[in-house]
Amino acid sequence: MGNHTLLDEFILLGIPQTQGLETLLFVVFLFIYFFTLLGNLLIFTAIVSSSTLHTPMYFFLGLLSIFDMLFPSVTCPKMLLYLSGQSPAISYKGCAAQLFFYHFLGSTEGCLYSVMAYDRYVAICHPLRYMLIMKPGVCLSLVIVSWLIGCLQSSILTSFTFQLTYCGPKHVHHFFCDIPAVLPLACTDSRLAQKVGSINVGFLALLLLFSVCVSYAHIGIAILRIRSAEGRQKAFSTCSAHLTAILCAYGPVIIIYLQRTPNPLLGAVVQILNNIVSPMLNSLIYSLRNKEVKRSLRRVFHSLA
Repeated sequence: MGNHTLLDEFILLGIPQTQGLETLLFVVFLFIYFFTLLGNLLIFTAIVSSSTLHTPMYFFLGLLSIFDMLFPSVTCPKMLLYLSGQSPAISYKGCAAQLFFYHFLGSTEGCLYSVMAYDRYVAICHPLRYMLIMKPGVCLSLVIVSWLIGCLQSSILTSFTFQLTYCGPKHVHHFFCDIPAVLPLACTDSRLAQKVGSINVGFLALLLLFSVCVSYAHIGIAILRIRSAEGRQKAFSTCSAHLTAILCAYGPVIIIYLQRTPNPLLGAVVQILNNIVSPMLNSLIYSLRNKEVKRSLRRVFHSLA
């Protein structure tokens, strides 16, 4: 390694096969990013401003709105900069920070989906004991555990990725620093880091998805036991938005990290769905399919008018 110069920056090459479309992509992603921030900020404001929404379910939804503002902010601002003609270079430490916060926020949000599924399970299967089980201390503990899992996961992945030596080439064939795009640039053997990344991300995603499936299996059984059609419809409507958001979140993660041969274009498209589009859809899903949130939003707009 004595004849090599260690890298102090990487060059993000952006979305594959989109040369000449930078202006169009800039306008599209700027609109999506702005709408994501605005939509989730409105949901968070509606929850905070309405005392009727100060329940465990909306406490978790408010946290999800915060994560849906932070998660795309890890990658989108830098992408908008180089789409607008600025330098696509990112420092070594900036690349490591981007990878860390991407996996920290993504893993923590995945844990939060599982917590929200458990909350719906308790609300539907044990309605009389709901407030006793989901006490403020319990809710706070679940959130703290989610943060710790996300921090541990991202620390492991970042340390295994950046303990390797990078001495060139420095062109990242992606629009942000992620494990499948950075590891091929290492000058040392990256097979262990690749295995750790695939196993950790895949295992955590499948484990959290399994916990969601268990919760909703019990919910489905409980809904089928409800005799009235109105009762079944009401119970289902409280879960449909959450199920839709889970499908949008977990699908891209599993596709990216469980594919044997990475496809740059497929990976970029799926990552865009996961990083940028999914947080925007969450704000639409939870605002359009939730009557309480819509009522609170109307009150917020009336107060501003």
